Amino acid sequence: MVNLGVRRVEDDVAARHPALQQYAACQSHAFMKGIGTFLAGSGAAFAVQRMARQKLPYSLQWSLLLAAAAGSLGSYVVTRAETQKCSNFWIYLETGKSPQEFAVTGGLSQPAENLSSAEERDGAATLVRRNRYGDVVE
Repeated sequence: MVNLGVRRVEDDVAARHPALQQYAACQSHAFMKGIGTFLAGSGAAFAVQRMARQKLPYSLQWSLLLAAAAGSLGSYVVTRAETQKCSNFWIYLETGKSPQEFAVTGGLSQPAENLSSAEERDGAATLVRRNRYGDVVE
C-alpha cells in the first residue's frame, strides 16, 4: 500500500500510474487555491458592501449571504480552471502527449516497450486501447 494524502492506494495501481503522487499534489493545490479564493472573495465582497452601506441598505444577514455567494462563485471558477490544468498534466504524464494531441489520436496509444522495432510496428495488427485514465481496455 502506498500512502497518497490520507488515502491508501494499492501497490499495483501506484506501479501502473507512476505520476499519481504528482497528480494528487496538483489536485490538492487546486483545492487549497479554491478555498483561499472563497475566503478572499467573500471577505472582499463583504468589505465592499460595508463600504457602500448607504447605497446598498441590506441587513447583515443579506450582506453575508451575498458575500458567501460571490466567494463561492469565484472559488468555483478558480477551482475548475486549476482542476482542468491538473487533468491536462495527468494526461501528459501518463501518455507523453498533450491533451490536444491525445484527443486527435482518439485516445489510442501503444506502449513503447511492446513496439520497439520497425518490424514489430508494421506487424502489429491490434492497437492497445486505453480509457481516459490511461488503463488498458481489452
